Amino acid sequence: MKEYEKMISGKLYDAGKIEPEYASRPGRALAQKIGQVSLLERDTIVKMEKELFGSTGERIYVNPPLYVDYGFNTHIGENFYANMDCIFLDVAPIRIGNNVMFGPRVSLVTATHPLDEGVRNRGLELGYSIEIGDGAWLGANVTVNPGVKIGKNSIIGSGSVVVKDIPDNVIAVGNPARVLRELTEEDKKFWEAEEKKYYEG
Repeated sequence: MKEYEKMISGKLYDAGKIEPEYASRPGRALAQKIGQVSLLERDTIVKMEKELFGSTGERIYVNPPLYVDYGFNTHIGENFYANMDCIFLDVAPIRIGNNVMFGPRVSLVTATHPLDEGVRNRGLELGYSIEIGDGAWLGANVTVNPGVKIGKNSIIGSGSVVVKDIPDNVIAVGNPARVLRELTEEDKKFWEAEEKKYYEG
């Protein structure tokens, strides 16, 4: 098994032995270049971001600066928006659904290390994939830890650290993040009424 294959499948791997065709530096360099493009050149930024990530929907925008480990291990759905300073530490795959929003400084961290100090310091590491469901919204400074799945339409409050799976249609907050409550039909009715007021002027 190639070292890269070990890395993306949740097995121990040696980062120094990753095959050259899977090197992380090109992705990091492209992310750096994106950060140097004028924010007025949005089309250029989007084009470069579509080159950076493994796959994307047609409508995406990640507000620079942004940071990746590899870039091509991150897969983004349709109609994605992320505010500035987001981190995609994608040694293992990151999969983001459709209609997802990130606040500033959201970190998706798939990388981790062995708990044993000796093994850790001899250079082996590993990663576990992260999945963000359709319609999810992650507030500012949310950190998602390795191996976590966030359910569809769920909201993660600002500053939360998500260490275990979050179900669909809930609000979760805290460190570690815990479900605060479910999203309800009353929430839907309230916000649709507010939307109606907006359009009625």
